[in-house]
Amino acid sequence: MTRLRSALWLPLFDDLADPRAVAQLAAEAEEAGWDGCFVWDQLCWREPVQQVADPWITLAAIATATERLRLGPMMSVLPRRRPAKVARETATLDRLSDGRLTLGVGLGSDRFAGELSRTGEQLDDRRRGRMLDESLEILAAAWSGEPVRHHGEHYTVDDITFLPRPLQRPGVPVWAAGFPGNVKPIRRAARLDGFFPANLEHPDQLAEVVGILTELRHGEMASYDIAVALPPGVDPEPYARAGATWWLPDLDPGIPLDTVRGVLRDGPAM
Repeated sequence: MTRLRSALWLPLFDDLADPRAVAQLAAEAEEAGWDGCFVWDQLCWREPVQQVADPWITLAAIATATERLRLGPMMSVLPRRRPAKVARETATLDRLSDGRLTLGVGLGSDRFAGELSRTGEQLDDRRRGRMLDESLEILAAAWSGEPVRHHGEHYTVDDITFLPRPLQRPGVPVWAAGFPGNVKPIRRAARLDGFFPANLEHPDQLAEVVGILTELRHGEMASYDIAVALPPGVDPEPYARAGATWWLPDLDPGIPLDTVRGVLRDGPAM
């Protein structure tokens, strides 16, 4: 079992909609020995949440307030973003943070706040899946520093070179989200740098996923990350034994700032 790294995972609502407050939390987490600070990427949420912050601006504030923490959006719904814009944002943020960015990606869902239907985004899961894969192809090409010539089903990037490149090589690490029983997201994640399984209920679920990923990656798991989100108070050690490399306390939307500080003070998992 490798050391389980710990990261705050902050829903940027209400008290946490202030980027200065979140940057201060990240600085305190770094001082307390945490390894990362990741943030939700949502346009809106259900009542009683009223205030929502932009993840990219908040991550820039975190980058300038810390020196060691790994940071990133967990998870960004790429099908509702223009991949060329994301290429610029990720490269700039990776350089601002001295190579500490991890990009979490996923299909997203309309069930929590209706943010896809309320903004006219694509609702078909399969179509969003194709959009996500196409976006990932564009990002990998953009991070290479070579001219990007892409004419796909959903996006066009016609002979643009995205410089400067991210500091990390060959590019920013990408973790994909997905449900443990859904094979397609696991296959997608196997081609990337990490997996973030949603709604885990038992370590045995994770062990099964790790087995599938190990097979798909032909045993090459040494540098691969698997992040698990667990409610505060749930022992993460059984998940570490099942293959998790990161633990994120699963915090409720609209959680008060003081409560987050309590979780922070409880310290990293292991």
